[in-house]
Amino acid sequence: MDSTLCLFDIDGTLTAPRQVINDDIRSFLEELKGRVTVGLVGGSDLVKIAEQMNASVENLVSEFTYIFSENGLVAFKNGKNICMQSIHKHLGEEVVQKLINFSLKYMSEIQLPCKRGTFIEYRNGMVNICPPGRSCSQDERLAFHDLDKVACIREKFVAVLKKEFSEFGLEFAIGGQISIDAYPVGWNKTYCLNHCQNDFDVIHFFGDKTTENGNDYALYVDSRVNGHTVTDPQDTKQQCEELFMS
Repeated sequence: MDSTLCLFDIDGTLTAPRQVINDDIRSFLEELKGRVTVGLVGGSDLVKIAEQMNASVENLVSEFTYIFSENGLVAFKNGKNICMQSIHKHLGEEVVQKLINFSLKYMSEIQLPCKRGTFIEYRNGMVNICPPGRSCSQDERLAFHDLDKVACIREKFVAVLKKEFSEFGLEFAIGGQISIDAYPVGWNKTYCLNHCQNDFDVIHFFGDKTTENGNDYALYVDSRVNGHTVTDPQDTKQQCEELFMS
């Protein structure tokens, strides 16, 4: 059994939201890999994670021992695919369409600073719901995020979704700056532990969305994990240096 595994959220933890990792954090991860086993766990699909990590998909899954995209519902270990889940097979097409239709109707009645395109993004293991639209610019993303911090747009949306879909076995979590992830109960970031929990003495997790309703919360509070809240990539580096490099 290996000693220590460090799992990292990507967006807001290793990179600025939806930005590419910088050279300093990339070098830090390379150094850390000499001390502990390193894995990445994100809600985004594999292509988006690779983009943020400034790598091709092929290089990314070989560079880190574990890559858990879509919370580990699409998982790689040592470059090999070990899991591929499907939300529509699990829930059925009727439920998936009900979720999409309800979300689109709800979002159509929200007034925002701007709305662009891709309000729903279907992924293998989840449905990503985005009030301003995922095709918004970086400035438009920030404008929505600033408004959301005051008006709690996504928090209110999550409360409505939980009530509307209480009988369908779904979870809803706020992710990143602009969206909400919807997936079956248990398919949150703790799902990734199914692939690694028996191989290590200690598992650490670092994430920025660790408050309730955040998409890092479930893994952060899981009893199998030592959870750490970070504020940005530099804070992630500093905490790891104190824990593993001092």
